[in-house]
Amino acid sequence: MKKNILIFAIFSSIVSFSQEKVKDTIKKYKKPVLENVEADILMSYYKQDGVHSAVSGGMGSEKLKDFATNITVAVPMNDDDVLTIDTGISAYTSASSSNINPFNSNSSTSGASGHTTTTTSPPYGTPWLASSGASASDQLISLSGNYSHSSNNRNFIWNADVSVSNEFDYTSFGFGGGITKLFNKKNTELSLKTNIYLDKWRPIYPTELHEYAKYGNSFQNNGYLNGVTIYNQNGNATTSYKPIKFTTLDTEKRNSYSVSFSFSQIVTRKLQFSIFFDLLRQEGLLSTPYQRIYFADVANYYIGQKQYISDYESSSNIGVYRLADDIERLPSSRVKLPIGFRANYYINERFKLRTYYRYYTDDWGISSQTANIEIPIKLNDKFTVYPMYRYYTQNASKYFAPFEQHLSTETYYTSDYDLSKFITNQYGFGVSYVDIFTNFHLFGFGLKNIDFRYNNYQRNDGLIANIITFGFKFIQ
Repeated sequence: MKKNILIFAIFSSIVSFSQEKVKDTIKKYKKPVLENVEADILMSYYKQDGVHSAVSGGMGSEKLKDFATNITVAVPMNDDDVLTIDTGISAYTSASSSNINPFNSNSSTSGASGHTTTTTSPPYGTPWLASSGASASDQLISLSGNYSHSSNNRNFIWNADVSVSNEFDYTSFGFGGGITKLFNKKNTELSLKTNIYLDKWRPIYPTELHEYAKYGNSFQNNGYLNGVTIYNQNGNATTSYKPIKFTTLDTEKRNSYSVSFSFSQIVTRKLQFSIFFDLLRQEGLLSTPYQRIYFADVANYYIGQKQYISDYESSSNIGVYRLADDIERLPSSRVKLPIGFRANYYINERFKLRTYYRYYTDDWGISSQTANIEIPIKLNDKFTVYPMYRYYTQNASKYFAPFEQHLSTETYYTSDYDLSKFITNQYGFGVSYVDIFTNFHLFGFGLKNIDFRYNNYQRNDGLIANIITFGFKFIQ
């Protein structure tokens, strides 16, 4: 008996020693999660035009140009940990947002929040042309950091992230984290992520409503509107304009909470698929303070050149702008639920197939479907081209109505066509160049690959956009 116990003790010691030896070997020789510092530079140019400006109540120019740059740097902290920093800046000019203050004049002084406070000549404006106000352009600056840790066997990963972004009237602060577990020889992957965003508006109101909030019923004799002629629908001067439905917002916060789940499976050597769903909840100020609303049961009032009143809804109107009845009003909460599916299939050494489908629904009455297909074609060891197509359809929110179709008796209303019923088609192609040996160097970094993409976006409500992106990846 004692002999058996001794043998068992010796065996246990050998096993224990062997396990520790294996752990030490793994720890000593395991492959780092990220071997070198990697830097990604992404530049994009976006241009659009349309006829349903939300700032002008669902009618008017939607011309917009945006140039954005993002730099992402991933740094290996050790074999298991990676720190990723992302910085971005986006600069745009917009005919739509410029008409927060649409009233141009020959001599004027611009005050805070883009509102003109003095004028010495009659102001003119039109929803079909950009104004020269401060809100005609803006910049979005963002910064985010992500820290991830992988277990020794690389079957468990946790990460934490934090982000902040700012533009003229909006600031966002976010944080979150997630876990990923791999099973079945890394052929199966489960991920769970959560994020919280604590945002704050600095509300900017349309000029006429800003003045009404500031001066009350005497607003036509003070501030910007002092000495400015207001016309009714017949082109007669009047002092009857009073947007009595308008009140300033009682909150400036917008908080968002999300939980995301994904499941990925390698089925065969050629087929891989994944499914995902997200649960998102938003609370606070979910409408946009400077988007105008015009009621069908309220009289119309204008500033500018009265001869254009009869052509107001035509692009031939170059001199008159209609005064708002109120701003967009939407509920203070929103729940969103997107569910999606991806499938990638390796056809042969030259062709691959990538597909994507997503169904979305929320408690504002919107449901949508997205389908995307991409076919990478490998031309040689360095070049790959990939044509792509994306289809999207959605129905309208229960709070949406086009220009001048809301009633003043309603509680919630928007004329933002992003919340309307529409269908989009997006066509594009991309080219990818890979330098396996990173022969080209810049500041000590070798160029790993270059990506170029072009997409044409067409919405059946008249919105057309073109997007060009360039991406560069460098490794140290």
